[in-house]
Amino acid sequence: MLMKKVHFIAIGGSAMHNLAIALHRKGYEVTGSDDEIFEPSRSRLKNEGILPEKQGWHPEQLDSTYDAVILGMHARIDNPELVKAQELGLKVYSYPEYLYEQTKDKTRIVIGGSHGKTTITSMILHVLKQVGIETDFMVGAQLEGFDVMVRLSETAKYMVMEGDEYLTSPIDLVPKFHHYHPNIAVISGIGWDHVNVFRTFESYLEQFRIFVKTIEPGGCLIYDETDREAEKIAQNANCQTFGYGVHPFKSEGVETTLLLPDGGKSEVGVFGSHNMKNINAARLVCRQLGVADTDFYQAIRTFKGASRRLELLFNHEGNFVFRDFAHAPSKVNASVKALREQFPEKHLIAVFELHTYSSLSESFIDHYQNALHLADEAIVFYDPHAVAIKKLNLMTDERIVAGFGQPELKVVHSCDELIRLLESGKRTEIVGAFMSSGDFNGLTTDDLKKLYA
Repeated sequence: MLMKKVHFIAIGGSAMHNLAIALHRKGYEVTGSDDEIFEPSRSRLKNEGILPEKQGWHPEQLDSTYDAVILGMHARIDNPELVKAQELGLKVYSYPEYLYEQTKDKTRIVIGGSHGKTTITSMILHVLKQVGIETDFMVGAQLEGFDVMVRLSETAKYMVMEGDEYLTSPIDLVPKFHHYHPNIAVISGIGWDHVNVFRTFESYLEQFRIFVKTIEPGGCLIYDETDREAEKIAQNANCQTFGYGVHPFKSEGVETTLLLPDGGKSEVGVFGSHNMKNINAARLVCRQLGVADTDFYQAIRTFKGASRRLELLFNHEGNFVFRDFAHAPSKVNASVKALREQFPEKHLIAVFELHTYSSLSESFIDHYQNALHLADEAIVFYDPHAVAIKKLNLMTDERIVAGFGQPELKVVHSCDELIRLLESGKRTEIVGAFMSSGDFNGLTTDDLKKLYA
């Protein structure tokens, strides 16, 4: 068999560079380009020997010898390499289309939903690894025990994928998860997101209805039965369905114990009722793959969580500091609730950065109503520069406070201002939650250790 030759347009993306590495390790000849490549993508591509020699777009490097061109969402529709590929008649795939092409002969497990996708996917992968079931995968965070975020092989029977509802590519404006055609699908819950694309909640819901329609004949849907919208979609699904809720559990201090159906107990390394739902979702998926519940419970004991999903940065003399990827209202609410349940006696400081297009939009801000209300101290980080980049209108601090529905909420606009505010507040017996899909304009773990360690 001849070596496959594949070119990536916008190879530096978080998903794109991982797919490029996976194909390179599979034995493909991989090239790529991008106008900017940041860490950790740059180092990872360099270590694999597939980092582009120079930045920018270079259509002259494309010719008829390429088997495929993979187009990233970051690229524009008039990208010169895309134009050249089309002129040459090369097959152009989006990232999800190519993933399907690579896995169409495997059993595909696709984890969809507005929240919990990465954690559920990570739990499934952890358990399958522990019980010795080989699987390919695509996950949105770095996992302990896995050196890559995408794996593609000739030998694995299964492919476990995180099913993102965001758009596929500049020339394919449908959600990514419409391309995967799962044999086993999960909907972890539905909360309106990506308002720049899905202008109404109804149009957002429709994407999940379509997702369910793509389930392969004989497949099944596993869904959060406590979520009203997921429940409605499941009722109309033309396949076998399995609902789940919160797995029974008990929390004492920093320890969480699952209460098992046979009366037994099993400690786990994650906490919060939302994670107890995630565990149930992962358990039902693993059961479909032949993993007995007893083996699942044994394996999940050692799961430590995915990167930036209520990730404990450090604890010191009664202070606990976490970072979290939460950005949509339901995610922020779930993370704060989990910390409040786990540490009911401590002073909870919740710091949330408005960073995504949705969160920075005045038309969406009211969806954060009461998202931080369980915190003893609530702070919103709002950077005017991020607003300008996304070409949105600036909101006043008063408008943000009204959107969250918390008169005592503080709004800050820079990393320095945030640090000064934290310095002026309570410094002992705290739980700090720093929630963002960004980095608060450079806030580091060392900065937080100076405050709380």
